[in-house]
Amino acid sequence: MVDVRRLGILREVARQGSFARAATALQLTPSAVSQQIAALERSLGVPVVERSTRGVQLTESGRIMVDAAEAVANELADAQCRIGDLTAGRIGTLTVETFTTGGQLLLPGALARLLAELPEVQLSVTETALEASITHVRDGSTDLALAFHFDTAPTPDPALTWTPLVSDPMLAVLPEGHRLAGRAGLRLAELADDPWVMGCITATEMIVQYGAVLGFRPRIVCRSSDYVFAQSLVAAGVGVTLVPQLVLDGPHGPASGIGGTVAVPLRGPAPTRYIAAVTARRRWPQPLVRTLLRALHETVADLPAGREPERARA
Repeated sequence: MVDVRRLGILREVARQGSFARAATALQLTPSAVSQQIAALERSLGVPVVERSTRGVQLTESGRIMVDAAEAVANELADAQCRIGDLTAGRIGTLTVETFTTGGQLLLPGALARLLAELPEVQLSVTETALEASITHVRDGSTDLALAFHFDTAPTPDPALTWTPLVSDPMLAVLPEGHRLAGRAGLRLAELADDPWVMGCITATEMIVQYGAVLGFRPRIVCRSSDYVFAQSLVAAGVGVTLVPQLVLDGPHGPASGIGGTVAVPLRGPAPTRYIAAVTARRRWPQPLVRTLLRALHETVADLPAGREPERARA
């Protein structure tokens, strides 16, 4: 029988990359951590870590056990939360984390649907950095995170489920007087010589990668994760940028009063932002999470006719 506490110690060793750092995080001695890992290996009959002067690496068996440890920790956290709701007589609590534009454009409508159906649900909604929100779903402190990726799908994680919601193509946003502003479409390489106003780190990396494929390196004059600010700079003639279609069609696009810019669709190789709901894999059903997922899909289906982005690929 595998000791659950030893699984938790292995999980922390994997996170920290060494016995010493894991010991500090767990408030144990390095010797105690080493002894517990050795005991786990004896119970399994196989090594779970490889020790070296550079730290600790998981074996294949170790990776399997860490996946199991993540699942056990998530199930225990979920069970504790449900017991707390049962004891307090609550219908349940739902914790949600989101990136900025996902929160602005998709979450309000979905939460309105949720509350109309379940008005007594206890909500906790937080705007959080993308990677942090995914980590919080994995460790069980958040039930659902709105997340996105560009053309490269996230690395498969046995502890997580990515539910595609919508694909959101990026459009070039140019000053009104730009040489290409009157075009019905343009190729990204045609902006090779322009100064760029960049968005978040993920978007910046994506544009740099596309530029490398197309033979140019964007000249970056500003970085901002705020699309309203970025569009204001474009209107001032500072540079060009890429903005997701949902943002342009939403309350913070040009229709909101940001004049002086033109959005032009991209042709040929062009980036798309894929928006998804990230949840933890659970042994037991999570009715509130399923209700919110349904509400998110209904919200996407209600996007304005003729402006609904192509549905995200699985």
